[in-house]
Amino acid sequence: MGTDGTSRIDPAIGRRLRGLREERGLSLSELARRAGVGKATVSGLEHGTRNPTLETMYAIAAALSVPMSALTLDPGAPAGAASAVRGTAVVSTLLEVFREPGATYEMFRLRIVAGVEQTSPAHPPGVTEHLSVVGGTIRTGPAAAPLTAGPGEHVSWAADVPHVYAALGGEDAHAILLIRTPHDTPHDPPAGPVGGAGSVSG
Repeated sequence: MGTDGTSRIDPAIGRRLRGLREERGLSLSELARRAGVGKATVSGLEHGTRNPTLETMYAIAAALSVPMSALTLDPGAPAGAASAVRGTAVVSTLLEVFREPGATYEMFRLRIVAGVEQTSPAHPPGVTEHLSVVGGTIRTGPAAAPLTAGPGEHVSWAADVPHVYAALGGEDAHAILLIRTPHDTPHDPPAGPVGGAGSVSG
């Protein structure tokens, strides 16, 4: 993280982004269109002149049909080597990546800053999020029907729709987030009980 709390510029992110884009035969303009971000933003990330935000990174990862760790981490590198990335309200640090034949699981430590709400873009179909609250109270889940959870509670939802994160009560909140991204297996079931509108358990 930079001294101002923003994500620091990691030139390796640009290298990985460019490689993934070129592997798929996409131009800068086409990737920007699919991700719903400006062409200058994609170009700036590739050239290491623009700070990545969490929302932008997720939008680009979704457009490339890859987990976000594909952008933040070199293959084979330990998860701790990835840079923390900040969004409007969330500071996300990659803790671990688990890969199985049917899916990739990414575990993140989240700090959700009080006073603002973050809306993250939809992930590709089949992606689910599983959030365990460590401290504070969090409103999260599908933007159309968010859920509230406190310490020790667990929230799951289908993340192929815009979803929100907000710390309630005027204090920062902390959580562990597991994102499950299925591979190209259309009948691969989600891990755990996940309803379309989300679920919460203690």
